[in-house]
Formats: sequence, structure tokens, C-alpha cells
Amino acid sequence: MPPADPSASSHPTGGPAGPHVVVIGGGITGLAAAHRLLELAARDSQPVRVTLLEASGRVGGVFGTRDIAGYRVETGADSFITNKPWALDLCLRLGLESRLIPTIARYRRSLVLHNGRPEPVPEGFQLLTPVKLGPIFRSPLFTWGGKLRMAAEWFLPRRRDESDESLGSFARRRFGTEAFERIIQPMVGGIYTADPDKLSMQATMERFVAHERESGSVIRGMRKEARAGQIARDGASGARYGLFASLTTGMQELIDALAGRIQAAATLCLSTRVTSLARRTDQPGWRLTTTGPEGVPSELTCDAVVVALPTHAASPLLRDVAPNLAQRLGSIEYASTAIVVSGHKLSDVTHPLDAFGLVIPRIERRRILAVSFTSRKFPGRAPEGCVQLRTFVGGAMQPELLDQSDEAIQSLVREELGEILGVRGTPDFAVVARWNRSMPQYHVGHVRNIAQLESEARELPRLALAGNAYHGVGLPDAIHSGEQAAQRISAELA
Repeated sequence: MPPADPSASSHPTGGPAGPHVVVIGGGITGLAAAHRLLELAARDSQPVRVTLLEASGRVGGVFGTRDIAGYRVETGADSFITNKPWALDLCLRLGLESRLIPTIARYRRSLVLHNGRPEPVPEGFQLLTPVKLGPIFRSPLFTWGGKLRMAAEWFLPRRRDESDESLGSFARRRFGTEAFERIIQPMVGGIYTADPDKLSMQATMERFVAHERESGSVIRGMRKEARAGQIARDGASGARYGLFASLTTGMQELIDALAGRIQAAATLCLSTRVTSLARRTDQPGWRLTTTGPEGVPSELTCDAVVVALPTHAASPLLRDVAPNLAQRLGSIEYASTAIVVSGHKLSDVTHPLDAFGLVIPRIERRRILAVSFTSRKFPGRAPEGCVQLRTFVGGAMQPELLDQSDEAIQSLVREELGEILGVRGTPDFAVVARWNRSMPQYHVGHVRNIAQLESEARELPRLALAGNAYHGVGLPDAIHSGEQAAQRISAELA
């Protein structure tokens, strides 16, 4: 995709150019923001010029689909959840409805490592809470003392203090240390790659806080949800796997569809890094300083800007304009992770891999966080008689492992997969995808901090912040954040 000259942009209908909006960042959030700006302009018959600036040589951020040795490989997210509607709605608006695929029903369960052996997560266990106590009592994961302690949650008094609480504190208080260490910590860790003793309940699992507050018991509240039909009854364990979807040939389909729409109606500049932002003095709007390939101006003016970057990248751009806001943005911590994607003959794997994946409790003292059995989740991800595995390393709890070379990380993953799942022989392929400082950490106090941050950001006219650092880390959340930023800018320009 060659870069284009922003000054050549015009409204696609051939009418007057209209206000100029620059979107900084070509990840999924920035793509969603640019696309929504164009949608709103078409809906309201209000011309707009949109320029999307991306510092790297490709759009999509952490997303990417590759075909390697007959395997369809995702180096970023491999799916999205559909009970948050924004990713699904975007796919429908892009005409991708016929491309959507559900998870394979046969394998809809997850495993957890227990004393070195993969064991099924008890049926009906929903991230923090056992909705059904029968499977808990039959599970080998817990001692009888641990099982009775979990069941006692029904009778515990509710917490009166409404201040934020860490997930670790909440889980131990409601369900006991054993439940926390053996199942809650690894399952939540697989989502947020975070330290649960720092992770904010209000920002990440507010639903469970509400059950305690309103029903007096998390189990009681979850059972009310089940009776109301709000919890899927597909027999799945662990995450609600029946609610996940992907695209036939991978998540790159979504990125390509967005990029195609944007290129047809806006200006897309790759390898263009924004180095500073300043308020215009001649009229409302912004002045950007950029560095990039030949032909791209070193200075660019616009009427409004969407900053769709990680907060550690957005912070220096706003240092001179809004130093307090820049400081708040820079204070949000991020974790790094690596994904080792590998392909194997099923005959080289002892374990039946009869699940979507395996999570690893910290108390097991392993060097990997989780393993996703990708070709058990979605069809077309591995050749017949083969399996694709995605193994996660690092995160907030083991950042030192990422100091190693790709070769060393692949070696430790081979050793771990051999000991845990009986994976032997030489893989058909193996690649390492590193995502440095890619996962924002929603620490205790995050909701309050973001409210203050957004209050300060509203004082900057015609500027909107977007990304997964604010109100949710998942793909639907990132899309929603970009689209909301586009709607605020459109309303302000109107």
C-alpha cells in the first residue's frame, strides 16, 4: 500500500473538501475511527477529508494472518467475542457476514494444569465463579476444604466498602485462596496477562462486583443470570467459547476490508510518524509535525485529530499542549508478551488436545502462561492430521523471559509443550511474534484515573483519544473506542 500525499485528499463524491480530520495510528482502533468518520459523513451528507497516519509499513497493529506450510497462522488475536456487539456490527457493515465462522462445538471446553497434568475446567465455571457446584465437587482440581470454601461463598456477607479492589483480593475473599490459585488466577491471567493483585475489579470484572453488591453472593447473582437466560447453556467450561467468532481465512479479512474502504475514500500514509502536536493559532484545529517517506510533508494542519495510539506513544505528543494529561497517559503501565505459533503432526502429540486450550496457574511454576489449540477452535487452521498451537510467554508476571532471543524462547516452549502435552519431534514450523508494551494494565483505581484523564482531554477542542487503554482491552472494545472518538469529532465539527 503506497503512501499518499495528504494535501491531495478530497471528498470521494467530488464535492467540497470539508473539514480535515487526521487519525494517528493504523491499528484496529485507528482503522475503526477513520472508517466511522467516513460512514458518518456519508450518512449526514457532510463532506470530510480523512487522513490516516501509520508509523509502520502496514496497518492492523498486532493483527496479522499468514499462510505457513499449509497452516493459517494468526500472529495477533485469532477471534473476537460477540456479546460485546461492536466487532460483530462492524463486520456486518463491511459486508463480511458470510465470512463469519463460529467455534467448533465439539471442543468447547478449556483445561487447567494441575500437578503437571491438564485437567478440565469444571463445567459452568465462569472466569471467577462456579455457576454449578456439582462439577466443582467432582473435580480433582480442589481439596475438599477448597470445595467447601467455594460453596460457602453463598453465605458470606457482602462487602460494604464500595472502593475499588484488586481481583486477587476479591477472589480470595469470596472463594478462598485455593480457588484463586488453582483456577481463577490462570483464567484471568490468560485474558489480561496481568498481576491479579494489582488488577482492578471495577475496570475488568465489574459484573461480579455488582452480583455481590446486589445479590449478596456472586454465585447467587450468576444463577439469576442463568435463570434469565443471560449465560449460555452450551456445556462449555472456562470462557464462554460459544460466543467467540472469527473469519473464514483469518482476522486479516477484517483489516483488509477496513483498509480497502479507507483507501477508497480517504488518504492513507504508511511509514509516517507524528513527532509533535500543537494547537493552530490562525483557526481552531491542530498542527502536526511528521517524519516519513519522501513526498509526505513534514508539517500537516487539520481541523481535528483522533489519537489512536498506546498511551505511552500518545503521551509525548501532548507534553507541550497538555502536560498534566500527558503525565496521566504516560503513567498507564503496559505488559509485553510473546506468542510462539507452531504446527505439529497429531501423531507427535500424546495428549488428545480435546479442548480449546490450556491455562497454567502460577503455582505450577512453569515458563509459559497458556496454550491455545487454535485448530481445535476454528476450521481451516491446520492441514488434516495436524494441529496448530499458540503458546504465550511473558506478561506482567514473567517479563524477564522476554529478554531471551527468539531461538531461546522457542526452545523453552518446546520443552514445556513436551513435558505438559507430550509434544515430540520437529514442528512443521514455528514463529515468534513479540508484542512489546501491547497490553495496558488496568490497575486498582483505573476507572477513577481514566475519568480524570478524559475530563482533562475534553478541555482540548477537536481532539479525541482512543484505544484499548481506557475502557476495555478486547477487539470489540478497541473498535468501540475508535468509533466513539469518530462520533465525538463529527459532532464537534458539525
